[in-house]
Amino acid sequence: MKALKLSMALFALTIFTMNYSHGQDWPNLEHFAEDNKKVGMPAANENRVVFMGNSITIGWINTRPEFFEGKPYINRGISGQTTPQMLLRFRQDVIDLKPKVVVILAGTNDIAGNTGPSTPKMILDNIKSMAELAKANGIKVIISSVLPAFNYPWRPGLKPNEKIPALNSLLKEYTEANGHIYLDYFTAMADERNGLPKKYAEDEVHPTAAGYAVMEPLVEAAINKAILLK
Repeated sequence: MKALKLSMALFALTIFTMNYSHGQDWPNLEHFAEDNKKVGMPAANENRVVFMGNSITIGWINTRPEFFEGKPYINRGISGQTTPQMLLRFRQDVIDLKPKVVVILAGTNDIAGNTGPSTPKMILDNIKSMAELAKANGIKVIISSVLPAFNYPWRPGLKPNEKIPALNSLLKEYTEANGHIYLDYFTAMADERNGLPKKYAEDEVHPTAAGYAVMEPLVEAAINKAILLK
């Protein structure tokens, strides 16, 4: 009986420790810590680009790895993340890697309320802060529109098809006023509902290979433009 109680106590302690540790690393700073050590500094004349984002960004390299192969592209997407989490890890996962360009794709999980309620201004302010940090460190900034979504399967009824276009208008206005590059995925991908059609995202949120194929020439054009900026 004592052995059973001890075993149960140890199990409870293990679960508590796991939850506590996860809670202490709310922005997931450990997620890419080892990978970042392996990356090293850019080679001479390397046009390094870091992709900062959420599941849509990390899903890109999982679904279309050929897009990243042989290119100085570093993917730093973490599923489920919101802009405050990205902001907290921005220095180690972007700035410390010394890229020439950062591509920021963020905001949809904020609208979904993944880490609590967020207003458009809160989302914009976090993205502004990432852009300002990048600019202060000589990194060119590409701010992506949030991809269309008619509804979130895990949080229905939030009307992202209305909130995302409103947020994108704020992102576009800020980006153009501050000399950054606005990357408009939304216009190229949205259907008549301001959502993602099934051909581009089976769950209408996360792109399929066909969805990423639409995004790729758009981001490449934006990256080329950023590299040429003085």
